[in-house]
Amino acid sequence: MNQRNFDLIITPKNTEKNYWHDLLKYKDLFIILTWRDLKVRYKQTVLGVLWSIIKPLISMIVFTVVFGKIANLPTGNNAPYAIMVYAGMLPWYFFSNSLTECANSLVSNQQLISKVYFPRIIIPASTFLTGLVDFLISFGILIGLMIYYKFSPTINIIFIPVFLFIAFLTAFGAGLLLTALNVKFRDFRYIIPFIIQFGLYASPVGFSSTVVPEKWRTLYSLNPMVGVIDGFRWCILGEKNLNLTSVIISLVLTLTLLFLAIKYFRKVEKTFADHI
Repeated sequence: MNQRNFDLIITPKNTEKNYWHDLLKYKDLFIILTWRDLKVRYKQTVLGVLWSIIKPLISMIVFTVVFGKIANLPTGNNAPYAIMVYAGMLPWYFFSNSLTECANSLVSNQQLISKVYFPRIIIPASTFLTGLVDFLISFGILIGLMIYYKFSPTINIIFIPVFLFIAFLTAFGAGLLLTALNVKFRDFRYIIPFIIQFGLYASPVGFSSTVVPEKWRTLYSLNPMVGVIDGFRWCILGEKNLNLTSVIISLVLTLTLLFLAIKYFRKVEKTFADHI
């Protein structure tokens, strides 16, 4: 029998040359790791799926009371403040949950990395399905809020996958860079929660970006999540004008970050087994 179709011969040149093609060969590993993360996330937990509902719901209530009732900030449209806040919470929690899981993925799988060869980028990539599941669960709560407030979305809602994909690219770029740094410098595991906490208040989650003075809008849009959150609100709330400048800036910064992150990840990937 000809064994050539069943043997995988790894050499430095072939590994480098066929790296991205090899990802298809290891698609089963990607599926196994993804399914494992889903089971670990929801199996044998007290709250389980409810945690995906409680966390954004409590945050929405706090932001609505603080910014909507006490600070009395405008929504920028006719939508109820609670729905405006929740529309910003959806992409943010998808981004923050995905970033956290991705940034800690290599260290969490150190035994696997030190024993067998496979394209290491599979590990951080496999963490994003859990964030997507959480997003879909949270989106169900948004539908419930719309029914409660008798608010109907516009046709713009069909563009949600576009901005969700941009949020994914942003989280993947940042997560890929952080997980590579976290292997060599374990201090980064303490920096990640700070980044998430700071980003929550630096992004227009609890308020509309229209409250930011016009002269600071471009500078404020250097936060890639600003364009994503504005895009989500445009999709869900049916705002007449989408700030295309902030969306374009977010997309350019996201693609730049993703390119640099992949380049750095590939550069240090060969040393992961030594450092981990």
